[in-house]
Amino acid sequence: MTTTFTDRRGARQALGLILIGSTGIQLSSAFAAGLFDSLGPLSVSSLRMAIAAVILCLLFRPSLRGRSRSQWTSITVYGLAMAAMNLCLYSAIDRIPLGVAVTLEFLGPCAVAFLASRKIREGLCALAAFAGVLLISGPGGHFSAVGYAFGLGAAAFFALYTVFAEKVGKDDTGLSGLALSVAVAAVVSAPFGVGSVGEVSGRQWMVLAVAAAVGVAIPYAVDTIAARVSSARVVGTLFSVDPVVGSLVGLFVLREHIGGLAVAGILVVAAAGAAVVWVSEPTAESLPEEPRIDAAAASRT
Repeated sequence: MTTTFTDRRGARQALGLILIGSTGIQLSSAFAAGLFDSLGPLSVSSLRMAIAAVILCLLFRPSLRGRSRSQWTSITVYGLAMAAMNLCLYSAIDRIPLGVAVTLEFLGPCAVAFLASRKIREGLCALAAFAGVLLISGPGGHFSAVGYAFGLGAAAFFALYTVFAEKVGKDDTGLSGLALSVAVAAVVSAPFGVGSVGEVSGRQWMVLAVAAAVGVAIPYAVDTIAARVSSARVVGTLFSVDPVVGSLVGLFVLREHIGGLAVAGILVVAAAGAAVVWVSEPTAESLPEEPRIDAAAASRT
């Protein structure tokens, strides 16, 4: 009973953290949208990632020493996934409607949640969340094979991001591993933004700095913590809140209309999120260990 409660508490914490991160991402996207016409979405993504890397490295001052090969592999793959996920998503948005692109991207964490589910009811939560996202995105938009390819690419890298958020989060007691991963993402993304540095005005640098803090540094930090306190299968389903928050930001900030299907989708995703928290089973890490007594432990009592 205690282990089940502990796991559900982790899922509740993960939900709150992901809501914070998703809100930051969607608000910063609305805030930085004005830069796309002058700098291009890929340049904005690249420069924003570079600023976020500086912010996180200054905050957590990650050490390059004392890490195993396995930890460095997780840090590197996490960073590569961040960079590729963002670049693919923005390339998809250039060619297909935003709702379709976000729906395709969510296939990644949805697949992680479904494949990692250990019981039928957990898998059904993931499928219900995906159904809700389909309702939110709605039909419409022209078909673009290249756009869909980029959208599916974003999904694949979002799946990697989901898995390695857990690995990096649980390998590191702090967030220094995340800071290094974002630095990797910034280096990989640099070729797409370095040519635009001379064209950025002082005001645009301020917008990019805010977007980096609110839309990258904070969301990626809370995603990593969420994966630490729960698991990839839980956060994979909870990432379905992204299109929900995006729709609400569109309604209240950008004054965009939300149709009846989108409202139904929001309710379905909310129900799926609540369900995945309720049905969360105890993980191996939450199982009680046999009590051990050693000299170091005795000295602290």
